[in-house]
Amino acid sequence: MSRLMTLLLCVFATMALAEARVRRYKWDVKYEFKSPDCYKKLAMTINGKTPGPAILAQQGDTVVVEVTNGLVTENLAIHWHGIRQIGTPWSDGTGGVTQCPIFPGDTFTYRFVVDRPGTYLYHAHYGMQREAGLYGSIRVSLPDSMVKPFTYDYDKSIILSDWYHQSTYEQTSGLSSIDFVWVGEPQSLLIQGKGKFDCSKLAPPSSDPSACNATNPECSTYIQTVVPGKTYRLRISSLTTLSALSFQIEGHNMTIVEADGHYVEPIVVQNLFIYSGETYSILIKIDQEPSRNYWITTNIVGRDATATTPPGLAVLNYYPNHPKRVPPTDPPAGPIWNDVTPRLAQSLVIKARQGYIHTPPPKSDRVIVFLNMQNEIDGYVHWSVNNVSLTLPHTPYLIALKENLHHVFDQRPLPDQLYNFADYDIYHVANNTNATSSNAIYRLKFNTTVDIILQNANTLNANNSETHPWHLHGHDFWVLGYGTGKFDIDNDPKKYNLANPIMKNTVPVHPYGWTALRFIADNPGAWLFHCHIESHFYMGMGVVFEEGIEKVGKLPSEIMGCGETKGFERP
Repeated sequence: MSRLMTLLLCVFATMALAEARVRRYKWDVKYEFKSPDCYKKLAMTINGKTPGPAILAQQGDTVVVEVTNGLVTENLAIHWHGIRQIGTPWSDGTGGVTQCPIFPGDTFTYRFVVDRPGTYLYHAHYGMQREAGLYGSIRVSLPDSMVKPFTYDYDKSIILSDWYHQSTYEQTSGLSSIDFVWVGEPQSLLIQGKGKFDCSKLAPPSSDPSACNATNPECSTYIQTVVPGKTYRLRISSLTTLSALSFQIEGHNMTIVEADGHYVEPIVVQNLFIYSGETYSILIKIDQEPSRNYWITTNIVGRDATATTPPGLAVLNYYPNHPKRVPPTDPPAGPIWNDVTPRLAQSLVIKARQGYIHTPPPKSDRVIVFLNMQNEIDGYVHWSVNNVSLTLPHTPYLIALKENLHHVFDQRPLPDQLYNFADYDIYHVANNTNATSSNAIYRLKFNTTVDIILQNANTLNANNSETHPWHLHGHDFWVLGYGTGKFDIDNDPKKYNLANPIMKNTVPVHPYGWTALRFIADNPGAWLFHCHIESHFYMGMGVVFEEGIEKVGKLPSEIMGCGETKGFERP
């Protein structure tokens, strides 16, 4: 690098630092009756709203969120999805991992730096509370002195989600019973918190006429008004609890330019496949016939929900048309739900943008193969990794590790590899009689390079393998490759993309397929790595990494107060 380039980078960094500021938010979390799809249900709200308020900041800003738990009978934790929490691992917001939860009536203050521009999320991370509607968007812009690699006129955020009429209590009770009750498919798909359930389908008929009201303004169709001739950046985020989605805008091409906070080579698509926990920025040109409006739609892929869950619908309103003018066409049909080919093709085609490529280390120090499995343990149905189903301890890992409380979780090492690559059959229901539950963790040598191979297999149902979006806390990772079938540890690594792989924090593992990741264990703390499907993680589909715990600073007393930390002071 030339001396001039070094000087310029230092100048830009100094200018960005000078622009940094503190962004303060004060949130009150409560249960309130809401009707996002016309059906009235208790939802978790932030200051009375779901989705919650957007966090808007610039790179380098400090975000301070004062959260009061008004849920009365439930604990609470909020995770800042995609924010690496460098130097503040206790603000990651994962109950049982980085903090004791916020108890009913208590107030807890999260404080962290948003060190990179991009599109991120926040959501509840205690039990299955995300399913109740506690989530929102984080938009981090570049400092005013810095230039983006693409141009647009307007910047908008859209959250995609699915919606159940059952409460979280009902769902977790069914998942936790020996007479296992699956959560089923969602009743609705929401676009920016709005959907439309057909009230005539309620069974049995409700005695409460207000239980489902199609005229309730809370479930009015979401409308995105646009100006002809302009270009829009739409930040599309998925916070579904189960569903993989296809997102499309009738008559408009979409150009993907960002994924999980990283610029990618522009790719033009007609539909965007997006999995729970992922974020994308797309550019659309408002260049179609201006006298009409157009449909925005979402459809479930990867699961056969055609008979149970209608598409999500919103309207792209061409100004000055009336925003409630219904498009004259039928909504475009989504892709075939069980066609994996186009989904895998999208995963493979996205590359890091030239000029913004962070080249991964050429080789790793450790390879860990995670086999995604479903099994029974003592009569209960679990998801597991390498035959081990994760159970979180009463004392959060970060505190236990930092305070040397070795007795509060299992100290035995977990396997880096479970199965013989040549012999293991991923296509049939496995006889996992040795499956177990554990709160043991993976210890990573600080500043080493780690490869993770995520391998999908058959579930407990014959001829069934599911899509799993995996999310890593505290890091971004390089996506080195995807493949179908069984990972070949001798030959598949030779095909890794080491030239321009994208960096992400959430990535799908396709049915009967594998995904290879690489990251550097350079962020001191305890970090969760888990399937982002709420029910799957609740049933044990995750692991915890420890790295450089001796480098973590003094823990704030505010994260204490549960398990073995009850004797520690807490305000």
